[in-house]
Amino acid sequence: MMERKREMGIAHFVRRIKQPRGIWVKMSFVVVLGLCFVFFWSFLSSSASSFNVQRESFDDIAEPVSARTKSAHEVSESSKLHERGKAESALKSKEGKQVGGSVHKHETKKKKEHAVSHPHKKKDMPKPVVEEVGVKEDKEHGDAESDDSESTKDDGDEGTESDGSEGESDGIGDGNADDSTASVDEEVEEKNEEVTVNEISKKRKRKGPVFDPKAEYSWRLCNTRSKHNYMPCIDNDGLIGRLQSYRHRERSCPKKPVMCLVPLPHDGYDPPVSWPESKSKIVYKNVAHPKLAAYIKKHNWVNDSGEYLTFPQNQTAFNGNVLQYLEFIQEMVPDIEWGKNVRIVLDIGCSESSFVAALLDKDVLTVSLGLKDDLVDLAQVALERGFPTLVSSLASRRLPFPSGVFDAIHCAACGIHWHSHGGKVLLEMNRILRPNGYFILSSNNDKIEDDEAMTALTASVCWNILAHKTEEASEMGVRIYQKPESNDIYELRRKKNPPLCKDNENPDAAWYVPMKTCLHEIPSAIEQHGAEWPEEWPKRLETYPEWLTSKEKAIEDTNHWNAMVNKSYLTGLGIDWLHIRNVMDMTAIYGGFAASLVKQNVWVMNVVPVHSPDTLPFIYERGLLGIYHDWCESFGTYPRSYDLLHADHLFSRLKNRCKQPASIVVEMDRLTRPGGWVVVRDKVEILEPLEEILRSLHWEIRMTYAQDKEGMLCAQKTLWRP
Repeated sequence: MMERKREMGIAHFVRRIKQPRGIWVKMSFVVVLGLCFVFFWSFLSSSASSFNVQRESFDDIAEPVSARTKSAHEVSESSKLHERGKAESALKSKEGKQVGGSVHKHETKKKKEHAVSHPHKKKDMPKPVVEEVGVKEDKEHGDAESDDSESTKDDGDEGTESDGSEGESDGIGDGNADDSTASVDEEVEEKNEEVTVNEISKKRKRKGPVFDPKAEYSWRLCNTRSKHNYMPCIDNDGLIGRLQSYRHRERSCPKKPVMCLVPLPHDGYDPPVSWPESKSKIVYKNVAHPKLAAYIKKHNWVNDSGEYLTFPQNQTAFNGNVLQYLEFIQEMVPDIEWGKNVRIVLDIGCSESSFVAALLDKDVLTVSLGLKDDLVDLAQVALERGFPTLVSSLASRRLPFPSGVFDAIHCAACGIHWHSHGGKVLLEMNRILRPNGYFILSSNNDKIEDDEAMTALTASVCWNILAHKTEEASEMGVRIYQKPESNDIYELRRKKNPPLCKDNENPDAAWYVPMKTCLHEIPSAIEQHGAEWPEEWPKRLETYPEWLTSKEKAIEDTNHWNAMVNKSYLTGLGIDWLHIRNVMDMTAIYGGFAASLVKQNVWVMNVVPVHSPDTLPFIYERGLLGIYHDWCESFGTYPRSYDLLHADHLFSRLKNRCKQPASIVVEMDRLTRPGGWVVVRDKVEILEPLEEILRSLHWEIRMTYAQDKEGMLCAQKTLWRP
């Protein structure tokens, strides 16, 4: 009986489909079936390994390959270039880490392979042809930029980034990372040198203008989970992210360039408090966060006074006075000499920033590393106060800094298990710490097991413990370690664990490079950066070390920017420098722009693009801050972080590298505070469409200037949002 009813029901449904109105039933059925398929397919594909879609470096696309030829030669040519790059890397490492004429050397990871270092050596590359790429270097920089500054990203770019649900790391490091890297290194042979420059140069093709002159822009607000605090390469906004973690454990950018605008805070945005008053108070609603109010109630270093957040002077998250804490450290190790011997410091954790504020008064420039799992967004509070801050993580990849550049690294109750995962994170601190540099670790609740593990780990890397005392007022146990100054002590270890890194392991490669479980040899030759401690501050600002291969160009760069800033920037652009504190130089070469502002009440984040010559070690040698970055991706910081962005020939040097150059303008809008400024110097053919894009964003164009096809544009951001 039941079967008969079921057969009658099916027959009735078929008759209804055959009727004219049955077409709607068909369409509805197909749509529902399709939606179910799409949902399950997206859910399954999002959990796939991130290594299938995300590159670790852009080095393997340094030379442009046209869309016509790529499909035929992609596999063979890319493998040849990778193998040739490894052979060059081995030769380069024997010559020492020279700065000023070499280009970044980065490593690529594809699927489960941790790939080889792939340097682009200037002497091996064809001479730049101005007619082909339309980029002429300005006279003040000469040929400081290598040919790779004109390299492009072709149709394969979609593999360089992942969507919000991908790019996750399983924790600190990958146990097989170093073994797989070593196995790839051993496969490099002499025959790889057969790839000639002519083969590469044939692939170069002229591309169109940086900005599409026919493009029309219609802006919308970003609809993301983090809303007005959206950080595209940090926040996990995919389907899996909504179900699991709030932020990526590792940097992972959206597949498509971000072309939406970050909204303002819910309660609006007021002009920030000017420096130096911002050290003691900031506008509360500018940094509003759902969990910040609850955090404030539990801590005495920050107070809610209604309209403002206030910060009592010298107050810290722990008991005692921060000035007493600094004096206690210097009494333990007199050679530290804050502001003279020690100038550049990395502060891990970015909690209450009192340490950073107190060191500023001693002429110490400290950059805080705000960890991405901090849901209270204290890094944004530090930026609003006017302190140098970056947002990153300590997981499995290297930090975007060169080797041996920090005079000291400080960690006060930062909650990091340094001995976990084979001590990978501590080995990363060893990489970026200057020889003879200081690692200052403070804590008030050390466990015996952790204490023993830390003692064994620091002994294995030959760190000398200079002092271990408890500061009475704060009840903090303070340990001060010192990195060795030579390689002799490494040979005296009974157990060679961790081992020394191989000769072809580039210690300065840091962009999307996994952390290593090995010790890099300490520089000893005069042509290597880090072999000697720099001069005392402020003498080091105007000191040009022997290892700098382009000393004359660095001097010219410094003189040029001193003249430009004093004659034009400070007085001729209409900028009120009393309201400028956080500054970024988006294309720093030798740090000349930052050096010219050292007497102003500003700090400058010097960004050295990853496709440019590696001059960042020299910037640190001068006592200035900096970071590696690829401007085809979003920068690691909060929206509305900077008062002024300076871009000197950024777009002409990035020509055709990025899929959507207009997304860089969107990123500049995200980085800049309302009322903040951008100053762009570039070719007129670039500035004209750039001006139209800024006008579409409702920026106020304050000044334009052009002469001999070169020009300058100065614009100010407004409160407008679509």
